Amino acid sequence: MSPDDDRQPVELHIVSDSTGETAARLVLALEAQFPDQPFEEIRHPRVENAEDLHIAVQQARGRPAVMVYTLVEPGLRDTMRQLCRRARVHYCDLLGHPIDSISRVAGVAARMKPGARAPLDATYFKRIEAIEFAVKYDDGVGRGLDEADVVLVGVSRTSKTPLSIYLGYLGHKAANVPVVRGIEPPEELFEIDPLKIVGLTIDAERLGDIRTARVKSMGAPRKRYAELESIYGELEEAAALHRRLRCPIIDVSELSVEETAMRIIRLVERRKRARKS
Repeated sequence: MSPDDDRQPVELHIVSDSTGETAARLVLALEAQFPDQPFEEIRHPRVENAEDLHIAVQQARGRPAVMVYTLVEPGLRDTMRQLCRRARVHYCDLLGHPIDSISRVAGVAARMKPGARAPLDATYFKRIEAIEFAVKYDDGVGRGLDEADVVLVGVSRTSKTPLSIYLGYLGHKAANVPVVRGIEPPEELFEIDPLKIVGLTIDAERLGDIRTARVKSMGAPRKRYAELESIYGELEEAAALHRRLRCPIIDVSELSVEETAMRIIRLVERRKRARKS
């Protein structure tokens, strides 16, 4: 057993006057910075008063814990800060300082409404349209490559579909084209703006593991789909297509969907800026 196996988990208490999803997303990013440290997330959603806060802080008292909170109402934020200091519990106020800073710069008071949602503005509808686009033109279906902001090209199980949906969530219209042995890609792929095409690849053994798990979950006897020899052939065919397209390639073997999406956006924007300069 390694020394790391004995490491005590750090408790991250997520306290919110709403669902706590904002804090939970940040907590995931924080945990990623400590890959060898175990964590335990404890949620305290929908807190309404000082008593709720007191219960949450007492649960963390004397523990290796951090209170991470998103509380909109200033009185609750002050109470939380005082309770944490008295209990000697580390705390992190995620909303207080940003709200105060924006209010000072804008000269406008915040709404102070827990669980407030962004307005249904042009940005919102652009996002919905992009998500619908990703679903409509998934896996080479339809003729949407020319309309897409991003076109992903890769073999099966390189996260093309979740990437397209997530890019849509970010407001980018994404289409994807699968690379299948023996099947020519659509001619449209060679006619669109090449700067928006991004190739996806993956380690062969990693892909084999993913496909083996997929086959088992489906209860299907498609052994060739997960065989390394077949996988190497597919990846070589994909590499040849990527060279024909002269597109940048991202290896998704060890990347999350979110990280891959950010790299795709940066690549496409960088290439377009280079063309303009």
